[in-house]
Amino acid sequence: MFNEARQSLHTVRDVLRFAISRFHEAGLVFGHGSTNAHDEAAYLILHSLHLPLDQLEPFLDARLTPGELQSVLHLLYRRVDERVPAAYLTREAWLGEYRFYVDERVIVPRSFIAELLREQLAPWVNEPEEVVSALDMCTGSGCLAILLAEAFPNAEVDAVDLSPDALAVAEHNVSDYDLGERINLMCSDLFSNLPEKQYDLIISNPPYVNAESVAELPQEYLHEPELALGSGDDGLDATRKIIAEASRFLIPGGVLVVEIGHNRDVLEADYPELPFTWLDTASGDQFVFLLTREELVEAGY
Repeated sequence: MFNEARQSLHTVRDVLRFAISRFHEAGLVFGHGSTNAHDEAAYLILHSLHLPLDQLEPFLDARLTPGELQSVLHLLYRRVDERVPAAYLTREAWLGEYRFYVDERVIVPRSFIAELLREQLAPWVNEPEEVVSALDMCTGSGCLAILLAEAFPNAEVDAVDLSPDALAVAEHNVSDYDLGERINLMCSDLFSNLPEKQYDLIISNPPYVNAESVAELPQEYLHEPELALGSGDDGLDATRKIIAEASRFLIPGGVLVVEIGHNRDVLEADYPELPFTWLDTASGDQFVFLLTREELVEAGY
């Protein structure tokens, strides 16, 4: 199929149409930066050709050299044949305007918390400049720790993960953003290896996929570390540990923000005594909760 394509594809438009057809034909699953075949094909083509990722239209009728065509088709072939997420093929992922290095040692960055950090967690954080200490639990690639440091310029950030491999990727990204003096990478199973200190703000995007869903994940998601996806039968094992211990690591008035995916109903049923605040995101208000230290303590945590 791809050998034949080399003879008949000439322009970016040709390759884009070809890629979209092949993606649909193969039944690819999206969700690692793109949500549909057109956007993913356009991204892979523009990346391979070293063109601006937001400027497809001016180049649609540009002819490709044989070498360029071979490079593009190689990426498209791997996406279809191996079902590798696009981010692993290009070794990059984007959250808004922020680019991060990624590989198979970390989950592909995607977090509703990133959207909330762009607004500095307003109105729940009234004075962003007064946030001087923050914790990113389950940091993975370090993307949220970097966004934390950008959102709260006076904060020192501890970024924690259980995986030394993930922390190596995080170190790469922290270095890329020249934030090594403000972001401290730490290997710990949640709070277990942390020093006794308190934070103005704790955020976490922990594993939260339930066991049934992990067993049914499409092939694309199986390229990601399983450790970063599943968390017990109902997906909330890590979240429960965070809730149980967070108050000890928060200053008076401190805030805990945790992403839990589609587990809101289960969580609220398990913790009827906790007054969860569900934060609005572009996709709805059921994916990220906020609790203050006082709310945790009052409920006995």
